[in-house]
Amino acid sequence: MELLLKKNVDKLGRIGDVVKVKEGYARNYLLPRGLATHVSAANLKLIEKEKIKVELQLKEERERLQGVLDKISAVSCTIPARANEEGKLFGSVTPAQVAEALAKEGYPVDKEMVKLDNPIKVCGVFDVTIALNFEMKTKCKVWVVKEDVDQPEKA
Repeated sequence: MELLLKKNVDKLGRIGDVVKVKEGYARNYLLPRGLATHVSAANLKLIEKEKIKVELQLKEERERLQGVLDKISAVSCTIPARANEEGKLFGSVTPAQVAEALAKEGYPVDKEMVKLDNPIKVCGVFDVTIALNFEMKTKCKVWVVKEDVDQPEKA
């Protein structure tokens, strides 16, 4: 099914793009959320006008967010996690935990902005991608360290 995107959709396309998607994805996700519409001459004209407005807003937003990107790329955060002696975690570090750690450092980042291919399951240093919007991305260092847990001594 071909649809016309009304908004930028991550991993699918930008506003004004005509994309081919499966009917279920269109019917259950894109159309109800107002992210896309059916392709027609009238819709193409409407979206073209909307695209110009969005491009102007993005240009202003880009300038503002560039400073934030530079700051985030220079920052690193530490996340303590419970781990065994070899450094394997008893769980994993998720995007929500990375966002929370960055927020504590003074960088308000939503968990949707943190892009991890897989949850982090071992201690170490990782380069994590932070995507502020559809096209502005940077990397920051995340240190996952073993959490100090005071264990009662065995008798």
